[in-house]
Amino acid sequence: MITFFGALIFLVLGYVFYSKFVERVFVINDQTPTPAYTKRDDFDFVPMPWWKGNLIQLLNIAGLGPIYGAILGALYGPVAFIWIVVGSIFAGAVHDYFSGMLSLRHNGAQYPTIVGKYLGNVVKSCIYVVSLVLMVLVAAAFTAGPAQLIAQLTPLSFMMALLLIFGYFLLATLLPVNRVIGKIYPLLGAILLFMAVAIAVALLFTDKQIPNLTFANLHPQELPIWPLLMVTISCGAISGFHCTQSPIVACTMKKESHGRKIFYGAMITEGMIALVWAAAGMTFFNGTGGLQEALALGGPSYVVNEISISLLGTLGGILAILGVIILPITTGDTALRSSRMILTEVFSKFFNMEGKVKVLLVTLLLAAPALYLATIDYTFLWRYVGWTNQVVATVMLWTAAMYLLKENKFHWIASVPALFMSGVVCTYIFYAPEGFGLDYNTSLLIGSVLTFAVLGWFVSQVWKHLNIKSGNAEKRVA
Repeated sequence: MITFFGALIFLVLGYVFYSKFVERVFVINDQTPTPAYTKRDDFDFVPMPWWKGNLIQLLNIAGLGPIYGAILGALYGPVAFIWIVVGSIFAGAVHDYFSGMLSLRHNGAQYPTIVGKYLGNVVKSCIYVVSLVLMVLVAAAFTAGPAQLIAQLTPLSFMMALLLIFGYFLLATLLPVNRVIGKIYPLLGAILLFMAVAIAVALLFTDKQIPNLTFANLHPQELPIWPLLMVTISCGAISGFHCTQSPIVACTMKKESHGRKIFYGAMITEGMIALVWAAAGMTFFNGTGGLQEALALGGPSYVVNEISISLLGTLGGILAILGVIILPITTGDTALRSSRMILTEVFSKFFNMEGKVKVLLVTLLLAAPALYLATIDYTFLWRYVGWTNQVVATVMLWTAAMYLLKENKFHWIASVPALFMSGVVCTYIFYAPEGFGLDYNTSLLIGSVLTFAVLGWFVSQVWKHLNIKSGNAEKRVA
């Protein structure tokens, strides 16, 4: 119990103090007109109040991510609390802040364009492919589940439910951002928050005790904490999917000072939601062994349903159904919207099409494979999403680090978490069954070597920058 409340307090303190430090390092200027005004088209670029942007960002990046991921991460025990707190404050929120603010500073540019500016065109080309594949997979994965539940609860068939969901996707993607997303998402974001708060309060009045911190690995299958926990709990700590969503809200911001509330604030809120569900998972079923048995019965959806109904009664059942159906769908539609914005940015360099025609064609081009993947057994593909997601996050952190380095700012706030996440993804791909499936010690060795190679690259960039800076200073003196 003490650990849980302490973790919540640290998240609040992280927002109050560290977010302001990050903002000072970035250096905001409210006198600079934002893309919402300079590129206003009342479609993607339209000014909206910061509180609405915050709730939209929260729903864009959250959905079921901080619920399902936190429940699976709870299998490791209270050590999951540490990763949620540290990851959210020093990695995830920094990642989200820079992905949103760099988009803002570059006229609403999408994530791959920002990467290309600071890490080069080769990385940019790779990220175009990786990020688009990630978002199509996310749209497919977060559609099949709700469609199956709708088919179970209503007379509709699975395919009919799937087509209805994709019909909504097309509507939300093709309409101006303030028509559907701007009006409905703040309400749904509030429901997500209410659900987490209600579960947290109910936990306090049960006879079950939220476990306190222990550094022991309590996973029933004895899976290693490093690097699996950092991939299992992504939403709620750090997730690369977020940097593909941040430009959507960046295009609606009225001024730069809203960035801390929107991007950093939404990530901290998501961390709190993950903290609640991790605590519920490891508490409600009397430990990680009981949680493992519950997951075996019906996966995270079953766990959410059991916790919600048992703690909140009829209200809990309604919230669980709303959560399991609506929240994934809202993740899927913004995944398609952001991928549409990315692909449109690419096509605009090669084709000169009318705006609405281009938007429609690009949307259909992306929706088709997502719809197809939602109808097949794509489990073997979905297994790669976790690693791909964290690769995208790592690249975004290195992009932020290079931006700060070139601007002669305190790059450590981005380069340290970037190096940490490099270690995570380099080790994970060699150890995980969807990767090379090597033994743990071998994977650690290879992952460490690759991480040091990445560190060597960044040190060379720092050295190169210092030499350029020194040469410019000498020229000025001469």
